[in-house]
Amino acid sequence: MLTVWGRRSAYNVQKVLWLADELGIEVAHRPVGGSEGGLDTPDFLAMNPNGRIPVIEDGETVVWETDAILRYLAATYGDAHFQTREPAAQSQVDRWMAWSLSQLEPAFFTGIFWGFYRTPGAEQDDAAIERAMATCDRLYTTLNAALRERPFLSGESLGLADIPAGTTLYRYFELEIPRPPLPHVEAWYQRLQSRAAYRQHVMRPFGELYGRLAY
Repeated sequence: MLTVWGRRSAYNVQKVLWLADELGIEVAHRPVGGSEGGLDTPDFLAMNPNGRIPVIEDGETVVWETDAILRYLAATYGDAHFQTREPAAQSQVDRWMAWSLSQLEPAFFTGIFWGFYRTPGAEQDDAAIERAMATCDRLYTTLNAALRERPFLSGESLGLADIPAGTTLYRYFELEIPRPPLPHVEAWYQRLQSRAAYRQHVMRPFGELYGRLAY
């Protein structure tokens, strides 16, 4: 059985739980982090010396860092939709994962979700939020163009490329913020919402985080 350490409301933990469910992996969830605490215990630090979530244990194997976990699960348990030995096809997965990590997630989660949603109003930096909004408009428009002729970022079916960017969509569309026209992203989001694993692990209420920088 795979053990996943982290709180279910954490975005990066949601990625791991969603993928594990899609791959049919039996999971034992161990809530740590936030109000649960436990990240500074000797046992947890022995698994991840950085004291951060998510972490997985798979038998004798321990993996930390979210994208490393996703790639490990895909390589160990995934079929051709989630893992390929063909370099060009794998580069498609790798580039969208890298793009999400380096561009989309910082703009949305740092700039908007943290800067706008989680930061109390009196402490918000309006200029920084406006810059983040403009960056997100550009990045989600890039996604929209990529999805114009295929139903998933990975191609004709769900694959590893869909997990990081796809996990942003629930919060992005739930926030009361202006968004550009994104018909292909919205159609992709509808397809993701039709999946039980996505509904269970990603579409989780986050209202307790409003106006709270600490958790």
